[in-house]
Amino acid sequence: MSVVDVCTAAVAALPVGGAGLSAMSRTAASHPLCSTDDISEQLEELQLTLGEGPCVDAFVRGSTVLAPDLLTTELQDRWAVFADAALEAGARAVFSLPLQKGAISPGVLDVYANIPTVLDTEELADALAFADLATLLLLDTRIDEAGAPTGGPMPDRSVKDLGAYRAEIDQASGVLTVQLGVGIEEAFVRLRAYAYAQGRRLADVAADVVARRLRFSPDAEPDQAEEET
Repeated sequence: MSVVDVCTAAVAALPVGGAGLSAMSRTAASHPLCSTDDISEQLEELQLTLGEGPCVDAFVRGSTVLAPDLLTTELQDRWAVFADAALEAGARAVFSLPLQKGAISPGVLDVYANIPTVLDTEELADALAFADLATLLLLDTRIDEAGAPTGGPMPDRSVKDLGAYRAEIDQASGVLTVQLGVGIEEAFVRLRAYAYAQGRRLADVAADVVARRLRFSPDAEPDQAEEET
């Protein structure tokens, strides 16, 4: 069994349209591990790029975040950018469940619905059970802070790709610290702002920076960069 199986099972058991799972860390950016469809993939990428949304809140608070209708004023105010972007992607309700084992929190499981949805007590219990299972599977892979397994086989290709995904974003952030003369956190913020403004995946922008196809200038706006010739 893999985290992909958990996401697939969650969709089959709950009144939702899709599920996604991201690895999270307090010292690095989140990294999508798997998704069941295009919309859930977009939701994981959006929250990674924007740095806001139920997934981010669930990880920071260490508690489940339920968003039964993203059109409500409260949720529009809480996630001003994410809410509109998620609605445009096709999600109306999002439920985020942190993966936790004691003091360890390796990520978040997100499920979404394309209509306003409320999970009843039994459905929420099932969702939490899926999150618990995903936690055990992730911890079993023993992914270290560099994104690579510290021993044993990876359960599926999506998790195996995490190392390369994470390394390239970290490498791009390192390049920007030199180009912009800023710290690593500010460099990542600039990378993320550019990806969002251009409507591109963060990983694709990182690849262009690492390959020297894209260069950031300290004099440019945070969401601007120039292509290398």
